[in-house]
Amino acid sequence: MSVLETMHHPEKYGKTLIKWGSLGILVGLLGGLIGGGFHHALSYVTGVRLSHPWVIFFLPLGGLATLAIYRVLRLRNNRGTNEVIDAILNDGKVSPAVAPAIFLSTAITHFLGGSAGREGAALQLGGSTASLLGRMLRLKDNELAVLTMAGMAAVFSGLFGTPLTATLFTMEFASVGTIFSPALLPCYLAALTASRVSAALGVHPETVMLSQAAPFTLSQAAQLVVLAIGVGILGIFMCFTLHQAEHLAKKLLPNSMVRIVLGGGMVILLTLLVGDHRYNGAGMDMALNAVGGNAAWYDFLLKLLFTAVTLSAGYKGGEIVPTFCIGATFGCTLGGLLGLDAGFAAALGLAGLFCCVTNSPIAAMMLSVEMFGSANLPLFALVCVIGFVISGNWGLYSSQIVQFSKSRMVKRRYGTPGRLLESEEE
Repeated sequence: MSVLETMHHPEKYGKTLIKWGSLGILVGLLGGLIGGGFHHALSYVTGVRLSHPWVIFFLPLGGLATLAIYRVLRLRNNRGTNEVIDAILNDGKVSPAVAPAIFLSTAITHFLGGSAGREGAALQLGGSTASLLGRMLRLKDNELAVLTMAGMAAVFSGLFGTPLTATLFTMEFASVGTIFSPALLPCYLAALTASRVSAALGVHPETVMLSQAAPFTLSQAAQLVVLAIGVGILGIFMCFTLHQAEHLAKKLLPNSMVRIVLGGGMVILLTLLVGDHRYNGAGMDMALNAVGGNAAWYDFLLKLLFTAVTLSAGYKGGEIVPTFCIGATFGCTLGGLLGLDAGFAAALGLAGLFCCVTNSPIAAMMLSVEMFGSANLPLFALVCVIGFVISGNWGLYSSQIVQFSKSRMVKRRYGTPGRLLESEEE
């Protein structure tokens, strides 16, 4: 449509603004309430676990309870966040039963000491709730997909307090190489509204503002490039480990009940061998400690091991907060060896690894601003961009499609998780 035609039909854009603005705010109100409630529920169960560490011995029973919840709600074949991605790319329909199932099962995982995050649950909670609302309003399939995205952005923002990151991540991560800009208005208004609602409920973003800009010299640029390459390689290793752990667990232990009980037992054994509970739970405290300059060189490896065992066994939660922990502890270690400030390198590693495993460079740069301030955005962007290229087309989500390969500017799609189908090259 030309500029002149646009001027002749202002009512179309006015209606669009009113319709999607209203829907975005409505979804944001719901998402803020859900995100705030979810945050407080996980904080409560985590506090109980830390006060009574012996509850970890009930983790296998919690796994059986998780399976029972999904069976009662007829979600036996649910694929978690991948299913929500499929909904975005297709008709936007997510089962309303996903919301209570992922809420309860993630709380069980955190209460009993599984190593998992919460953002996967947030995306599923938001997608399920918004999809139900859209069907109640009788939206078309393409509109339903947009509202589902807005719901995901809302609960993500309500849980983490990062509205810009939530908006860009939701628009960017489902299809590598493109940003679905038509969803910008409802996603942003939903995320912004949700962040304000959750803040009113006492949810505060976990931020460490780096107010002083780090000096940028040629020697430091070389250090940052090495760090970024290391983060990119770690991104490949993390995705490979999580995918292979899931594949091997299902192959060796096809019975889901046996798999989740033995997986819970393995987490208990690993915890006893380590001697404390620092690798249980989401790992955000460890990530923030790393940004403070404190991390052991092996922290990122053990956190990855705990997370791989937990998720491959069938426990629910997410991968992003463990990614923050793994990236931050790795950055703290490697940055210290390179001569960078260990805490600053940890912040770079956190944002960089998030970029690599989700294939979301724009969202990762915005995350660095919302978590650490804008003073060092060019340096964060450098690490994210180089890590993004080095990590290739690997990713955490098997349903994520690759519109354009990073190595050759052609359209391609994932075959098996993290790999591309050569036959689909144009």
